[in-house]
Amino acid sequence: MPFDAAAIRPARLWVPKRVLATAAALSWPDGEAMAERAAALGADVVRLKGDRLTGLPEVYADAKSTLALVVAPPSRRRPQPIPPSADWRFDLATGCPAHCQYCYLAGSLAGPPIVRAFANLPEILAELPPLLGQGRVTSRDPGRAAEGTTFEASCYTDPLGIEHITGALGQAIRFFGAWDEAVQLRVTTKYDGVAPLLGLPHGRRTRLRFSVNARAAARFEGGVPRMANRLGAMRVAALAGYRIGLTVAPIMPLPGWRDEYDRLLADCAEALAGAPDPDLTVELITHRFTPNSKQVLQGWYPGSALEMDETARARRTTKFGGVKHVFPRELMAGLRSALEASVARHLPAARVLYWT
Repeated sequence: MPFDAAAIRPARLWVPKRVLATAAALSWPDGEAMAERAAALGADVVRLKGDRLTGLPEVYADAKSTLALVVAPPSRRRPQPIPPSADWRFDLATGCPAHCQYCYLAGSLAGPPIVRAFANLPEILAELPPLLGQGRVTSRDPGRAAEGTTFEASCYTDPLGIEHITGALGQAIRFFGAWDEAVQLRVTTKYDGVAPLLGLPHGRRTRLRFSVNARAAARFEGGVPRMANRLGAMRVAALAGYRIGLTVAPIMPLPGWRDEYDRLLADCAEALAGAPDPDLTVELITHRFTPNSKQVLQGWYPGSALEMDETARARRTTKFGGVKHVFPRELMAGLRSALEASVARHLPAARVLYWT
């Protein structure tokens, strides 16, 4: 079905059942504010006397409904390279409240899948200015130089999904809006609660990238807004002057995938119709998994219909010696050709940043 504004429902906010707030987090004004916002939503806020998180739930459902307010240690505050997306990655939080059966975080974060939000936001943001002009992606690629030095804030979380509690994304947007240099904040989200961001002084230095997929993928994406809501959020963000991105992921050869992805990109074009200057970018990311992520995901979602058959995949070794399973070369080429053709047909002004 084409994009239909009438199909958009009010944003449904995630409310954790339990919030564990460490003493160190509560010593920061942002940490105290997070605890108060969570309590106002009806969450059970436990104010810990120390900084150690003990007795964390091991059961998946309980862990996914738990939020911890903590302080990011120096090692977590240090930005890291994150090609091909951006020059640098920094973290406002780790973990995500969604229930995606292909979750990219599976196997990447240690311990139960709780959400950890960082309260020491001033220390985190203070690490960024020394990196101006550095990096190996947009800082060096002439084709992306107009983006300036880029900073990715959604590598290990979906910051918009927890923004109503943390307020961290809004702070980062204000920080970049006031940073009068060639810089850009990059955020990917499956959520639609953009209302608190619309009036912020972003200075067009934030690109909000909306994660979208074919309709058949909806059964693998639990706990996130419907596609119509995501496209509606993308539209109002574009009208508020934000730079916009599409993250089409994970691309999979689902039934009727050619028509389904073509319809998706047509819907995206319709959602952006009339937006004055979204400076649209597109990132095309195919489904892949590692032995570790497969094991974790099958534990989280037993009985899932998500295809993770090593015999149907090509085996690749990463630069760090790890193994990942991707689609075979012929299928990958067919997916790429079709998706890039659909982008060119429906979104001719968009820049495809990469295919992976």
